[in-house]
Amino acid sequence: MALTIDQLLARQEIADVIHRYARGIDRMDFDLVRSCYHPDAYDDHGSMKGDVDTFVAGAERFLPHYVTTMHFMGNMLIEVEPDADVARAETYAVAYHREELADGSGRDDIWGIRYVDRFERRDGAWRIAHRVVAQEWRRVEPVPVGRVRGGGPGLWGTRDGNDVIDWIMTAQAPATT
Repeated sequence: MALTIDQLLARQEIADVIHRYARGIDRMDFDLVRSCYHPDAYDDHGSMKGDVDTFVAGAERFLPHYVTTMHFMGNMLIEVEPDADVARAETYAVAYHREELADGSGRDDIWGIRYVDRFERRDGAWRIAHRVVAQEWRRVEPVPVGRVRGGGPGLWGTRDGNDVIDWIMTAQAPATT
């Protein structure tokens, strides 16, 4: 069955929401995270279940325990109902969480998950109405002392509003002499 232009546009808009969610979580931009959900949405992350306010409050408490997180979104199947304002999305993801321990070592907690979402278009905007996180696998690995933060050349990401994504649009190349 051929997709309509409206269905293709809806799929792209939904994919953008899923990617904005990952950026919001990883940069701890909770306003961005909240904008991915309808105000009355429900989120079931396993240990955190409830409305969007409950989920965001839990994420605000939970995420600072990690030095960094990175959510890699992989396979994404978005099925938009014809002539309707609802869609189902299944997104495979690998979620990395790096923790720093008191002795300077660390731990990587890596999860293979699927975000299973019901999206609804309301007032012209596609957002998550109901999300369930299905866990597929988990691996925990030690990180040696001195390798938890930084540890190499180049720019390292931050979660304090000063990440490269926050300033790239106004960046200037250094003057050459």
